[in-house]
Amino acid sequence: KQVSLAAADTFRAAAGEQLQVWATRAGAHVVGQDRGADPGAVAFDAVQSATARGADVLIVDTAGRLHTKTPLMDELGKLGRVVEKAGARLDETLLVLDAQTGQNGIAQARAFTEAIEVTGVVLTKTDGSAKGGIVLSVREELGVPVRFVGVGEGADDLRPFDAGAFADRLLSG
Repeated sequence: KQVSLAAADTFRAAAGEQLQVWATRAGAHVVGQDRGADPGAVAFDAVQSATARGADVLIVDTAGRLHTKTPLMDELGKLGRVVEKAGARLDETLLVLDAQTGQNGIAQARAFTEAIEVTGVVLTKTDGSAKGGIVLSVREELGVPVRFVGVGEGADDLRPFDAGAFADRLLSG
């Protein structure tokens, strides 16, 4: 599939550059603007660009949203509206949680689901000592399914979630 990425995390230093590195590795196209630009404008431009390029998929990266920062969470809801206003359909809205997050993950997931409809969770950094048990609470409390797990730092290290394998890992010594 032809993939475009929107670098809508415009506040975190080097976020756009980091996304560009991954896009190059994966053969994707990136749409971005200068640091500090309006993330909604980036998302709007990315929809227009992806449509013009005939992209099959557009992924809008909004990393760096702190759930305790109300303006950032309001902006997340705005991004969803902007994407739809630009003529695209949101098929998935994934919340990426670090396996090391702990109980803070529930508050984070709750805030995200209040700002925008979250359709799934991606649990990263499951290759280390953190087991990511918080994802069970997120699933139980908010009803948001786990879609993928990150098992390393490589481009092929994002895998579909396997409940049996996850339970085995969670319960192993």
